[in-house]
Amino acid sequence: MKKSKLRLIPMIVFLVFVFSLTVLFFVSPKKEYSSSEKRYLQQAPAFSFAALFSGKFGDEFETFLSDQFAGRNLWVGLASYYQLAIGNNGSNGIYYCKDNYLVNDPCGDGRLSVNTDVIEEFAGKHSEVPVTVLIAPSTGYICSDVLPPVHKQYKDDAYFESFQEKLRDVDFVDVREAFQNEYSAGNQIYYKTDHHWTSYGAYTAYKELSPALGYEPNDESVYEKTSYEDFYGTTYSSSGFWLIPPDEIEVWENHAHDGAVKVTVIEGENRTEHDDLFFYSHLEEDDKYPVFLDGNHAYEIIENAAAASDERLLVIKDSFAHSLVPFLSDHYASITML
Repeated sequence: MKKSKLRLIPMIVFLVFVFSLTVLFFVSPKKEYSSSEKRYLQQAPAFSFAALFSGKFGDEFETFLSDQFAGRNLWVGLASYYQLAIGNNGSNGIYYCKDNYLVNDPCGDGRLSVNTDVIEEFAGKHSEVPVTVLIAPSTGYICSDVLPPVHKQYKDDAYFESFQEKLRDVDFVDVREAFQNEYSAGNQIYYKTDHHWTSYGAYTAYKELSPALGYEPNDESVYEKTSYEDFYGTTYSSSGFWLIPPDEIEVWENHAHDGAVKVTVIEGENRTEHDDLFFYSHLEEDDKYPVFLDGNHAYEIIENAAAASDERLLVIKDSFAHSLVPFLSDHYASITML
């Protein structure tokens, strides 16, 4: 009799656990934003028969249950560390690496061919304009010594060779060797918790760009460097490895151009003007990377009345350019970022 009662204990514990989580889901206030994941969470979807029959309501409600699950951060973290413990490092697309690096697994091939086609078309249509292309190598390629023993292959060498072969009408800037040399010398080229290059990495790219664009790069001593603690980037937010220590994010300022710079941010019909390349209010937020030029915008103009030349530069970019363009702004009267 006693043995049969003992057998019921695991079932009772499980039922109490599930019931408690269900009660917590209904009574707990629903969060709008996750600071760990740096994203807005799904709220209760509005019901309509159209949304129900189209499947939209079901999809949104499933996401709502997942996002608002009681103790979500705890369970996400436990799942990530459990997968790591049983040997599935990288199962969520991010490798837990040596020296507290979190590194995205290699990207696929699809977008690369699309991007090269677009660049080739642009250069062909605007043959009167010199076109320069710089590709950021992946963190896993440059920092390969920190990767776990088992990982997917980083094909940066093959991709770069393909770019150079296909983009014959552009000036292709290859930063691989410079990045590898700087990394081997002990300099941090990429953040440990974010996929972007650091300010030092951006400065290295800026120096490598100079022969192609025709400017004399500033010496590192020109800049006043200020470090800010507690920077957790995008790879951290997607990883679930909540025990990783934070990065520091550095701002490099050239005070020789104080008061000469104007940044115009354009979003549709909205137009705002600012007198600094760095938006320090973002350093008080969860996502600190927008300290550089206020983050992602469709259209941005950087003007420098004290620039070394009166030339103009068009930058068609992703977010890696945000920490690079402040260096370039010393040399151009106007930079348009798209």
